[in-house]
Amino acid sequence: MKNVAVIGAGTMGNGIAHTFAQKGFKVQLIDISQQSLDKGLATITKNLDRMIAKEKISEADKEETLGNISTYTSIKEGVEYAGLVVEAATENVDLKLKIFKDLSEACPEDTILATNTSSISITKIAAVTDRPDMVIGMHFMNPVPIMKLVEIIRGYNTSNEVTNTIMEMSKTLGKVPVEVNDYPGFVANRILMPMINESIETLYNGVAGVAEIDTVMKLGMAHPMGPLQLADFIGLDVCLSILNVMYDGFKNPKYAPCPLLVNMVMAGKLGVKSGEGFYDYSESRKAEKVAKQFG
Repeated sequence: MKNVAVIGAGTMGNGIAHTFAQKGFKVQLIDISQQSLDKGLATITKNLDRMIAKEKISEADKEETLGNISTYTSIKEGVEYAGLVVEAATENVDLKLKIFKDLSEACPEDTILATNTSSISITKIAAVTDRPDMVIGMHFMNPVPIMKLVEIIRGYNTSNEVTNTIMEMSKTLGKVPVEVNDYPGFVANRILMPMINESIETLYNGVAGVAEIDTVMKLGMAHPMGPLQLADFIGLDVCLSILNVMYDGFKNPKYAPCPLLVNMVMAGKLGVKSGEGFYDYSESRKAEKVAKQFG
């Protein structure tokens, strides 16, 4: 179990790879694009440098962590010796099902298959594999190297042995695992996304502006980040995907995404990742606006 393959080198994938590698695991980071792999490694390096600057790790720790990571553009090659695979691809049902079908064929028969999905049914994902008892959810929080929580989600067929193994492994990463059951949105997003969606509805209905809504929630509710700023940080496209999964799963109108959110995603205003969402993150205005708004 000292070999861990991570599928996807994006924000969550590189954070998960970083976390495992820093704790001494050999990590095979897999993505279809070498450019994405290079970008992911650059992010990990930057985050390690930030930790050095804060005197949390040494230069030797950084080199050891980076040395624990190897990259692959082929799932078959990357998972050959993996005891655990953590899938962290885009929050898209069809894509995840395809990846897990491929993993089922490529992985050794004793490999545990985990998904970092934030809302999609673990049972549905497990059903396309040859080992539904060995499929589990590991929902890390962003930024992964810093956030302590990991939601551990059991599918309908997930075995007790696999659940216990992943719970204990999460603790070795310095995380706090919380076991939850397999329902749309699990716990974190079942509570968080309706709040974000209601904040967008509040803006959509003209009750208050972006900064005002976030200020009320930060100062009045002691939230470290306002819900609209948080939505930008998560990615408005991700928020929309999660809400759609919950709406489809529960058939309850309270999970229906706000039209403003839908339109912003269609317009390509996805938050931090696109340079603009509810706030402007473009390089020319970033320092001025973010400093002014968030201190």
